[in-house]
Amino acid sequence: MSGTVGPADFGMYGVLIANASSVKQKLDMLTSQASSGLVGDTYAGLGGGAAVSLDLRPQMANLQTWQNNVDTATGRMSVTQSALTQIQSIAANFYAQLNNLEGVNSGEIDTIAASARDALGQVASLLDTQDAGVYVFAGQDTGNPPVPDPDHIADGTAGTFFGAIQSAVSQLGGQTAAQVAQTTLGVASFGGGPSPFSAYLSANDPPALPTVQVGQNRTETTGLSASHNGLIPQPAPDNVNFTTTGSYMRDVLRALATIGSLSSAQSGVSGFQDLVQNTRTSLSGAIGAMAQDAGAMGNAQSSLTATQTRLADTQTALTAQVSSAEDVDMAKTLSQLSLVQTQMQASYQLIAGMSGLSLVKFLPVTA
Repeated sequence: MSGTVGPADFGMYGVLIANASSVKQKLDMLTSQASSGLVGDTYAGLGGGAAVSLDLRPQMANLQTWQNNVDTATGRMSVTQSALTQIQSIAANFYAQLNNLEGVNSGEIDTIAASARDALGQVASLLDTQDAGVYVFAGQDTGNPPVPDPDHIADGTAGTFFGAIQSAVSQLGGQTAAQVAQTTLGVASFGGGPSPFSAYLSANDPPALPTVQVGQNRTETTGLSASHNGLIPQPAPDNVNFTTTGSYMRDVLRALATIGSLSSAQSGVSGFQDLVQNTRTSLSGAIGAMAQDAGAMGNAQSSLTATQTRLADTQTALTAQVSSAEDVDMAKTLSQLSLVQTQMQASYQLIAGMSGLSLVKFLPVTA
């Protein structure tokens, strides 16, 4: 008779090994969960939570994209507002100066004209304002400057915007103030004369404005156009009093170019004060329209802020739902891990003990 445990004990070995394997699998799963904090690293590992994760994860990705878009849009709008405020300040400054132009020393006219030419360049440069490489006054042509050559916009070269305005103003005396104003209005209006704007803005009336998606089937305008009113309606050009092109920015450029074309020699010319008054009226309308557009953009920014809050709240709610499906209860997991580790050790001890079993150990010792 053999002194070792019989064949029946091999069945016990199988049971112990199978149990140990099952405990080992559970231990591996709990160890992974404790390390990652996730129920499983695949959708299959999520079990019943997979459906929740598959449904909500794409929605969360969209929400994050829209929130990023809102951040970009609000930043771009702030940059635009700042530039618009500076242009409005320049226009208001010359509006005030024109009010005092009557009766001044003729030499001061040349000084004001020189300042206007400098201001024309400043406004052109402000219209080329960028935010993260995007031209905010370029309409949808955001990769190209709306005013291609701002540094030379007041050079007066023939065939240019300023050159055409300067040529018209030089006719004052031979022409009435109304005739000169009509000519400058035509030059500054869309399609009427040499354009200071980019090819895109010069070819489109109105140019399309850039937008970003901020929700399902919802977009917001994020920029303006140098050549056309943005968020407020654009009226038709005034072909009676010749005070507006319909675009406040065109009116500002036209006014500065007109002032910059005046000279002291014209101070006593018939129609000089009438032309100054026409220019002042045009500036007044442009300043008011800019204020309206700035206000409309401010309202859009407020709307975006509310949208950002709503998107963030929705994101928080969805995150909580996904977390309940994907994340483990860490305290519970660590407690189970400790228990299963103890079970694993006990399983190994049982298997090790089985290898030392023999009938000899259970038979009585004889003398």
